[in-house]
Amino acid sequence: MARQLDYHTLRAIFTRFRAHEPEPKGELEHVNAYTLVVAVALSAQATDAGVNKATRALFKVADTPEKMLDLGEEGLIEHIKTIGLYRNKARNVIKMSRILVEDYGGEVPSSRAALQSLPGVGRKTSNVVLNMWFHYPAQAVDTHIFRVGNRTGIATGKDVDAVERAIEDNIPVEFLQHAHHWLILHGRYVCKARKPVCPNCIIRDLCPFEEKTL
Repeated sequence: MARQLDYHTLRAIFTRFRAHEPEPKGELEHVNAYTLVVAVALSAQATDAGVNKATRALFKVADTPEKMLDLGEEGLIEHIKTIGLYRNKARNVIKMSRILVEDYGGEVPSSRAALQSLPGVGRKTSNVVLNMWFHYPAQAVDTHIFRVGNRTGIATGKDVDAVERAIEDNIPVEFLQHAHHWLILHGRYVCKARKPVCPNCIIRDLCPFEEKTL
């Protein structure tokens, strides 16, 4: 684990991220808040590309909780059976859809507590929805962010909750809305787990990682 970087270095890093990609986007395809919740819930232990492949047809027939309930668990399984843990995920999506219809009038709630009360929705999923749909600067820490944060010193912590707090506490607030997307994309395509692509890294001179691949 690297030492937590100072304010001025973090500002320089995120200034570069912003210049390189001013409006970073999440890669999960969705058409509304409900399909975003479903897509993120399905993405646990799966790739965004794999989820997108499965949900393109699904969301054409079930883009609301009411339509998902009409489709039913077995119908949903037929669409998502290429995704890992699909049976358990299908069960949760149907339960979640029923709660949304019965308790929230078919609308996705906009608080973390309410979101986390839904089956299959944890803190990371709720933070993604709060950030991407409701434009609240929540930080969804996945394996990419956890690795990048600790490897570079951008946001250090022994667990995902600590890294989430480190992002919120240390990164200048004007960068927080897009911070987790910049970090996810950096971890997915540049600061990879086994062999980081350091020659292509726009922050390599600011990164204290000692095992750079130059």
